[in-house]
Amino acid sequence: MATPRRRRIDFNPHPLLENNDEKNSVVIKVGMVGDSQIGKTSLMVKYVEGSFDEDYIQTLGVNFMEKTISVRRTTITFSIWDLGGQREFVNMLPLVCNDAVAILFMFDLSRKSTLNSVKEWYRQARGFNKTAIPFLIGTKFDQFATFPRDEQEEITKQKIFKIVLAKAFDLKCVIPEIEGVGEPVLIYVDV
Repeated sequence: MATPRRRRIDFNPHPLLENNDEKNSVVIKVGMVGDSQIGKTSLMVKYVEGSFDEDYIQTLGVNFMEKTISVRRTTITFSIWDLGGQREFVNMLPLVCNDAVAILFMFDLSRKSTLNSVKEWYRQARGFNKTAIPFLIGTKFDQFATFPRDEQEEITKQKIFKIVLAKAFDLKCVIPEIEGVGEPVLIYVDV
């Protein structure tokens, strides 16, 4: 009597991590930190859902969203972690920073105090993750554009980060390939 063949069934709770010959998948964790009311959540929602909501909703704790894109037979899932900017949530910073490939240090271009706060956010975040790629993101560019030229130059002379200026309501992001490095980088494109 023949023994019945057993089929092996593998359960993968996250199908995007499935790896086969035709498609590779990767998850890239991105942390977002900065003071409250600077546009972190608006930027994340615009990137993930393509919409902009003018109503302010305060992030309490950590907000999380994912966006999946395909770049040449590779599925990339951006796992975006947004930390509420109030100081009482700083104890959740490790959740946002640990294992992040990039950390977006965000400030409001129209409120200089939020740029000054970035130094402390940077110091604390680097305590949890020294390998993440830091980006300095200045939000509310439309308001910033109305500032006198000397004030604009003072802000844009920051050289410790890759600087991205954004206005959430018309943001477009693309993932270009960087020759020789092979890493995708988020770049702001003004349309």
